[in-house]
Amino acid sequence: MIISQILNNNVAIVKKGSNQQTRGNEVIVYSKGVSFKHKVGDSIEEKEIQKTYVLDSHDKLEHFSYLLSNTKDEYLQIVTKTIEYGEKVIQKSVSDYLYLALLDHIDFAMKRLKKGQIVKSPLDWEVRKFYPDHYQIGLYAVDLMKQASGEECPNEEAVSIALHFINLQNQGDEADNMMKMMEAVRNILSIVKYHYKLDFKEDCLNYIRLVTHLQYFIVRMYKDEAHTSNETELNRQIRKLYPEAYSCVNKIRIYVRDTFEKELSEDEEAYLMLHIQRVTKREEEN
Repeated sequence: MIISQILNNNVAIVKKGSNQQTRGNEVIVYSKGVSFKHKVGDSIEEKEIQKTYVLDSHDKLEHFSYLLSNTKDEYLQIVTKTIEYGEKVIQKSVSDYLYLALLDHIDFAMKRLKKGQIVKSPLDWEVRKFYPDHYQIGLYAVDLMKQASGEECPNEEAVSIALHFINLQNQGDEADNMMKMMEAVRNILSIVKYHYKLDFKEDCLNYIRLVTHLQYFIVRMYKDEAHTSNETELNRQIRKLYPEAYSCVNKIRIYVRDTFEKELSEDEEAYLMLHIQRVTKREEEN
């Protein structure tokens, strides 16, 4: 392999293969002290290379090259350690594109930290609750960022980092649907909260049950697999017993209709009323 460009002390672009004029065979390599040991045009042996980054387009390679040329090597070390840890947690190998995306994120986040700028993710609650393993990856990266910068790095940053790994496991339309489903759960919980004018204790068993029910409920909405039965009389009895819960569910019905263009079945309506009644009754008693 021939070195075509040295990006910093430890990173270079090399060309593979016999046709050294072809741009498509370029890769980025990490080799400790490469800038001291070699110059452009030199050959570099495989045994000297610690890590090779293969990107699927020249645009991505150029973007990654620019980042590596303009960020600190310790930021790349944060990315490398985070991805190594993340692969163990999710038990899946990642593409080299994640190195680019995460380095871009870390570089910008470190600049924000120095300015005292904290960005809270709108999906903070959902990621913590639905993707605890991915959130732990984010916390691991946050700890590395604290060590590198000497600055206090808020845990909110862990959510944004976790999302990189969540998206990795949910590509394309699936990732988009996942985000929409998390948002839908959050919106329905907000409807309940503002209808009853209550703040919920998130470690409460009835609250956890409600959240779990909503997760499966939203999945059923997406898959058009709503519960249906002939329990009309049971539904009527629940409406009479818990009129406030029924009023709240009517608001949820409008949200579901506007968001999913679907109607609540009587079964879904009954389950929601029961879960909402349980969690709100306990909160009101407290």
